[in-house]
Amino acid sequence: MSARFLSTITGVTLLAAVLTGCSSGSDDSSSEKRSHASAPQVSHVHGLGVNPGDGRLYVATHQGIIAVNDDGSAKRMGDTADYMGFTVTGTDTFLGSGHPSEGSDDHANRGLIKSTDAGKTWQTVSLADEADFHALEQAHGTIYGYDSTGGLLRFSKDGKNWDDRAELAALDIAVSPEDPDTVLATTENGVARSTDGGKTFTGGAGQVMAYLSWAEQGDLYGIDLAGALHRSTDGGENWAKAGTVPGGQPQALTAVGSGHVLAATGLGVYESEDGGKTFTRRLAMSDGAH
Repeated sequence: MSARFLSTITGVTLLAAVLTGCSSGSDDSSSEKRSHASAPQVSHVHGLGVNPGDGRLYVATHQGIIAVNDDGSAKRMGDTADYMGFTVTGTDTFLGSGHPSEGSDDHANRGLIKSTDAGKTWQTVSLADEADFHALEQAHGTIYGYDSTGGLLRFSKDGKNWDDRAELAALDIAVSPEDPDTVLATTENGVARSTDGGKTFTGGAGQVMAYLSWAEQGDLYGIDLAGALHRSTDGGENWAKAGTVPGGQPQALTAVGSGHVLAATGLGVYESEDGGKTFTRRLAMSDGAH
C-alpha cells in the first residue's frame, strides 16, 4: 500500500501489517467454506464490487480481476496485473488503477484505467505513469481518487482532467451519497472529514478504521484493524459494532446496499446480507498467501 501512509504509522504495528497485506493466519469461522481448489491464485485483494450486468462478484487482486459465481467457482477475467484502486461504475464498466503484469512494457503506474467488458480488457484514461490510485469512488457525476504517489486527493468529472485537492496520509476514502462535498478518509488517528469537497480535512478522530464504504442507499460501514465491522447511521459521527469478518486484518470493503456488505481479509472474500451479523466466504485466499 501507500509508502507515504506507511511512513506515518511506523509505531502502529497492526496497521502496518494491514498495509503490507500480511494475513493473520487465524481460523476461518464463517458460516460456509467453499472449495477453492480450481480457483485462480489470489494472494491479496484491493477492491470488491458487484457487476449489475451479470450480478456476479468481481474481485480486484494482486494477480488480476477475478469473477466469482454463486456456486463458488471463479475465473480470471484478463491479465495478471496488480489492480489497486477499483470500483464498479455500471454494467460491465469498471474503473481501476495499479501496476502492469510482470514483463509488460506498460507504465509502472497505470494512472486511471477503464474496462467496459467486465475486466477482460482495459484502456488508459489519464495520468499514465503519474498516478497510482489506491482508492477510487464515483459519485455525483465525479470520480474521487486518492493518489498514493503524493498522498493527494484528486477529483475529475470526465476522468481526463483532474482537480487536485488536499494532501493527507490516508488509506481509504468514502463519499457521502447525499452530499458531494462530504468526503471521509481513514487515517492513523481515526476518520478524517471534509465538508468542502476534499479541499481541507479535519484531523482524524474517533474509531480508527482501515477501510470505509458508503452504500448508495443505506448506512456507512467501516472495518477496523482487527476485522470488526462497524456501522454508522449519522455519517461517521458515531459507530456501532455490527459484527466481525473472519480472517482478521482487512484488505478491502464495499457496501453494496442496505445490509449487503463485501469484505476481504487475509483468509478470503466474505459477504454479509444481514448487515454484518453473519458472513459467508465467497473466495478463499490461495494456500500460503499473505
